[in-house]
Amino acid sequence: MTQVIKFLSLFLLAFSMNTFAQDKQCMEVSLTGTLGGPDVYKGLAGAGTLVKVGTINNGCSDILLQFDAGRGTALRLAELDVHPNMLDAVFLTHLHSDHTVGLIDIAQTRWHSFSKKLDLVCSEDVEANGVFARVMSCEQFAIHIADAALFAGEITQRISESKKRNKNGPNDLINFMPVALPLANKPKVVWQSGEIIVTAITSSHIPGNLSYRVDSPAGSVVIGGDAGNDKLTPPRISSTSKNVELLSKDVDILVHSTIHPYIGPIYGSTFPTPIFYRQSTSTDLGALAKRANVSHLMLTHLVPAIGAEKLGPHTVPGGALSEKDYLKSTRESGYQGKIYVGKDLMTVRLLQ
Repeated sequence: MTQVIKFLSLFLLAFSMNTFAQDKQCMEVSLTGTLGGPDVYKGLAGAGTLVKVGTINNGCSDILLQFDAGRGTALRLAELDVHPNMLDAVFLTHLHSDHTVGLIDIAQTRWHSFSKKLDLVCSEDVEANGVFARVMSCEQFAIHIADAALFAGEITQRISESKKRNKNGPNDLINFMPVALPLANKPKVVWQSGEIIVTAITSSHIPGNLSYRVDSPAGSVVIGGDAGNDKLTPPRISSTSKNVELLSKDVDILVHSTIHPYIGPIYGSTFPTPIFYRQSTSTDLGALAKRANVSHLMLTHLVPAIGAEKLGPHTVPGGALSEKDYLKSTRESGYQGKIYVGKDLMTVRLLQ
């Protein structure tokens, strides 16, 4: 009898420990696309990062947040067993096509699937002065997100086949949540669900550029986007953004677009100098991560892509770069944390 009681006690203890482990909070950060710029290379998807928060028991899937949505995002999400309908919100860092064109696919897919509204967080309208005066408008992007299908007649044709479809089209399923600018140098809460809080801060790249931070019981992540230094030309101490550094203080994971120093003008590159200077180099990102006490640094939106001998019409000085080249240039900063040279679908999991 005593042996039976001991066995049952051990069984119940093991069961309770397993249940506790399954209920632990977790966060998963997955790169849904790592290609830098609007060009194409070997099937890489455009810029994007999926952040999932939940418990081990449900695969960290209580809340699913997509940051940027470049070309092929929906396909990469599917490879992660995530249907676009499962997304709770999409956050755009800026309005370059290599960060946004995949949202058109996501919106259309959700409309076809009779999905609920999707929160879209991005900058309010920003007027950009200069030679090419313009308005950067995320709201207009959302309003006209299905115009090609609408004016081609597809929306009407599909509604004729199913009266259940939203008659206003995919744009009516977007809940636009503009971020008022300027945010000065203080992060602002822009989205929240329970203990999961998303804050944003302005950062330099193009007008309306934002960087985001997600804080949850399981950990934290910063999505820097394509941010660079406020001072667009040398001399300057660093190519990185002071606001991204502020946002990244003691963060678990920093995901950031990365340009290799070899693409710069001092190495004889013909890559446009203004574009190079508005990005953050791998070496400077390592230094930022060191100063901000970042645990994991994920390099993404790689310029140039690993193995690419050309960047559009521009030849990479010295030939194609490897993963080791990116690691070496980042380590030159003295950063000792974990570095991930981004590949599509690369995932890092945090546990509470």
